[in-house]
Amino acid sequence: MNEALIASTQGDTLITTVMAAIRQRIASRSLTPGARLPSVRALAASMSVSKSTVVEAYERLAAEGVIRSRPGSGFYVAAPVAPLSLADIGPRLDREVDPLWISRQSLDAGDTMLKPGCGWLPASWMPHEALRRGLRTLSRHGDATLVDYGTPLGLRALRELLARRMGEHNVAVAPDQIMLTESGTQAIDMICRYLLDSGDTVLVDDPCYFNFHALLRAHRAKVVSAPYRPDGPDIERLAVILEEHRPRLYLTNSGIHNPTGASLSPVTAHRLLKLAEQYDLIIVEDDIFADFEIMPAPRLAAFDGLERVITIGSFSKTLSASVRCGYIAAKPEWVEGLVDLKIATSFGGSHFAEALVLAVLTDGGYRKHLEGLRTRLARSMAETVARLEESGIVPWLTPQAGMFLWCRLPEGIDAGKVARQALAEGIVLAPGNAFSLSQTANGFMRFNVAQSGDSRIYRLLEAALSG
Repeated sequence: MNEALIASTQGDTLITTVMAAIRQRIASRSLTPGARLPSVRALAASMSVSKSTVVEAYERLAAEGVIRSRPGSGFYVAAPVAPLSLADIGPRLDREVDPLWISRQSLDAGDTMLKPGCGWLPASWMPHEALRRGLRTLSRHGDATLVDYGTPLGLRALRELLARRMGEHNVAVAPDQIMLTESGTQAIDMICRYLLDSGDTVLVDDPCYFNFHALLRAHRAKVVSAPYRPDGPDIERLAVILEEHRPRLYLTNSGIHNPTGASLSPVTAHRLLKLAEQYDLIIVEDDIFADFEIMPAPRLAAFDGLERVITIGSFSKTLSASVRCGYIAAKPEWVEGLVDLKIATSFGGSHFAEALVLAVLTDGGYRKHLEGLRTRLARSMAETVARLEESGIVPWLTPQAGMFLWCRLPEGIDAGKVARQALAEGIVLAPGNAFSLSQTANGFMRFNVAQSGDSRIYRLLEAALSG
C-alpha cells in the first residue's frame, strides 16, 4: 500500500469516528433536534483531530440529512429523533462498581471510547494475517472441519501441541490429560460445576481478576480471600484462612498475576503446595498470560505434577477473542469427569475454532508475533509508568512482563469516583475495589499499558486528581 493510500485510509477512519461520536450524542439526547453542534475548532480540539477532518465529517452528516448547515452560524441537528433506546444512551453511570462493572463498560464501549481499564490488547496488535492464512487453510479442509461437532476432548493435534508447550514450563502432561473448552472462563465454570458442592468455600487472591468474583457468585459459593504480595499469596495469612474456612478450591495466577502483574516465587510456591496438601486444597492455576512472559515464572503444576493442581488457559489475549478456544489440564480421573460434564452442557467442542487455533499456532509467524508483542508491551509499560508518575500515580510494582499495571493513587483519592468521572468523558477505567473481595483497594487502579497511549487519558486523570 503506497503512502498516499495509507494517509487516505487513516483520514477516512478519523472522519467516520467523528461521525459516530455525533450520532451517539444525538441518539442519547445530549444533542436534540435544533441544537447547535460544537464548532469545528472546539470539536477538533476535544477529539484530537484536524479541523479538516471535522469539516468533512459534518459535510457527510449533512449529506445524510442528520444535521444541517446555517451559513454564518454553524451546524444544527436536523434528524428526527428515533424512539429512545437504552442501549444507545451509553455507559450507565449509576451502575454499582461491582465485579461485572469493568467488563460491562469495556464490552459495551463503542469505538470512540478509550479503554485503559479493559483486559485485552487493541485489535491492531493482534495477528490478523496469520488468522487470515489459517482461515484460507481451513477452507481447503474437508467438510467435517467446517460443519461437524468436535470430539469431547477436542482436536488431538492441538492437545499434543499444548502438551509440548506446557512441557516448556516443566509441566509434564499427556495429551489425554488435556480437554479443550470454548474459553478460559468456561474452563473455570466447568471446574466449579464438577468439583464444588452447595455451600463449598473458594479461596481467591486479594486483589484478583474480578471475573473470578462474578463467576463464583453465579455458583453461589462462599468466597474468602488472602492478601497478594509481590512474590505470591501471603502464606501466613493463607494458613490462617485454610484452618478457619477449609476452602475446596483456590483460584490464582502463577505467571503474570491479574491485576498486579506480580510473579510467584519458587519459595512461595513450595510453601503454598505444602499447605494445599495439608488442607486437601485443590488449586486452579489460570495461565492465560503465559505467552506474554519473557522469563517464565514457576508453575505450581510443574512442582505438583497435576496431582492437586489444575491448569487452565486460552488464546483470547494473544491470538483472538473472537475465536473461542481454551483448555483444561488435569489428572486423568478429573478429565474423565469433565468430559462427561462437557457433553452434558455443550455436547461437543468447536471443531472449526480448534482447527483455526492449531493453524495459527503452527504458523511460522506466530512466534515472531509473540516476540513483537513482548517488545511492544515492554515499551508501552515504560512509557505508561513514566506518564502516570507525572500525575502522582505510582505502580505497586513494575511487572517483568504483561500488559497490567496495578497503581496506587495519591492519598485520599477515590478510584471509583475517578472511574465514574472518566466514564462520563468516554474513558473506561478499572477501579481497585472491583478486584478486591475485602474492598480495601479503593486507592488503587489497574491500567492496561497497551490501551493507555492516548493523551486524553492523562488529561482526565490530572483533572480528576487535582479536583
